[in-house]
Amino acid sequence: MVNPQGFKQAPAPCTLQGWGVRLAPLSQTHAEGLARAARDGELWNLRVTSVPEPEQTTAYIQSALEGLAAGHMLPFVVVDEASEKILGSSRYHDILPAVARLEIGYTWYAKSQQRTHVNTACKLLLLTHAFDVLGAAVVGWRTDNFNHASQRAIERLGAKRDGALRHHALRRDGTVRDTVMYSVIAGEWPEVRDHLTYQLKRHAC
Repeated sequence: MVNPQGFKQAPAPCTLQGWGVRLAPLSQTHAEGLARAARDGELWNLRVTSVPEPEQTTAYIQSALEGLAAGHMLPFVVVDEASEKILGSSRYHDILPAVARLEIGYTWYAKSQQRTHVNTACKLLLLTHAFDVLGAAVVGWRTDNFNHASQRAIERLGAKRDGALRHHALRRDGTVRDTVMYSVIAGEWPEVRDHLTYQLKRHAC
């Protein structure tokens, strides 16, 4: 049952695994592996993402850990269970315990892992933990108005578009973006869960 006054369990570092991937608590020991993942496609050159340049990976992780210490972030590293190769990163952020809300973001994967089952698997693990363990009332996403690939990926999950925040945040190149907001509420979760599970089972066939 959802507690509208707050989470039934406080978000805390944990390991989530299934469908061939493992989401583990992010730490500085993952810096080298994350840098390799970012080099796969030189993802930092995309102006609509937050992927760190390889030499900035340590600072990127430190910022995530500061968010963890402040209580508004819970960062993960994404690992392939078979090879133990680091594939990318994701996190809960903008965690609001008073209203049992959190967002999923800062998500990126090595280019070779894009358009595979990895994103669907990670989102199913993160959503399952958020709704079934933490007791979230709503899970949100936000993305750049020009990041159409990200918008399509979020919509494929079954999230609903809430609208856009105009002139909302700086991009890495100094321009200002509109931010497109999406969410899934607790009552929609069972259908979204079944949809994502179906997609992963199709991939496994």
